[in-house]
Amino acid sequence: MSIHFVAEVSSNHNQNLDRCLKFIDASAEIGCSSVKFQLFKIKELFIPEVVSKRKEIALRKQWELPISFLPPIAEHCRNRNIKFACTPFYLRAVEELFPYIDYYKIASYELLWSDLLIECARTGKPIVLSTGMATMAEVEAAVNTLTVAGCSSLYLLHCCSDYPAPPEYCNLSAIETLRQAFKLPIGWSDHTVQPGVIHRAVHRWDASMIEFHLDLEGKGEEYASGHCWLPGQISSIITAINTGLKTDGTGKKVPTENETTERNWRADPSDGLRPLKKIRQEVGEK
Repeated sequence: MSIHFVAEVSSNHNQNLDRCLKFIDASAEIGCSSVKFQLFKIKELFIPEVVSKRKEIALRKQWELPISFLPPIAEHCRNRNIKFACTPFYLRAVEELFPYIDYYKIASYELLWSDLLIECARTGKPIVLSTGMATMAEVEAAVNTLTVAGCSSLYLLHCCSDYPAPPEYCNLSAIETLRQAFKLPIGWSDHTVQPGVIHRAVHRWDASMIEFHLDLEGKGEEYASGHCWLPGQISSIITAINTGLKTDGTGKKVPTENETTERNWRADPSDGLRPLKKIRQEVGEK
């Protein structure tokens, strides 16, 4: 088993291309398989009344990823051997992303928007769907919509759409509920910034994809919200999980190759002394 770690840049790129490329470098260096961005336009994300009346929403225009960044981001991902994923938040974004990305990520907030699901599915590219806030009926409807529209490679992420998410609300056992219901690979989209939650998702509930929000040094637009990891925080978790996954073995109780020499240094059953009698003369001659 291997875990596909996805670093979600979100809006922490601060509309700076060099910073975007540094996110790709950081994601590759800490052991991620993918780095994910978001492509949205505030005026196509919220109704006009919200944009005009809520200044904090209008200011998010500064969080938009320039479309001109897509080619260099894609090229840098190829150079670093890491997959480039992106979330489209308006219909034309699906087409704009198509030449560059390895797969689409559909956010929890867009799960009900069938037109977007269909547009992504029709491309033939793999899709990862977050299921935060959703009921099983809503997830089923989304999965059916994607499948009927032609999606043949679908990944579901269990998620708690709270920023940050309290661990006690994560309901990680729903990972198995989703797996049994849809017979699809299931992962966890983390907003907790708690190591124990990620370890539990992997080692108890067999989440095979872990998505997490990443910032470089705490200067990203979303870092203050409290749901973003820093490279130094998450890298040790990725290393620990990958190390742990190497330890399951075959299940057969037999000595390892490395134990061959030590077996001779066990207590001999005749007198309880080490090493075994068969090598005592050899040892005494050294």
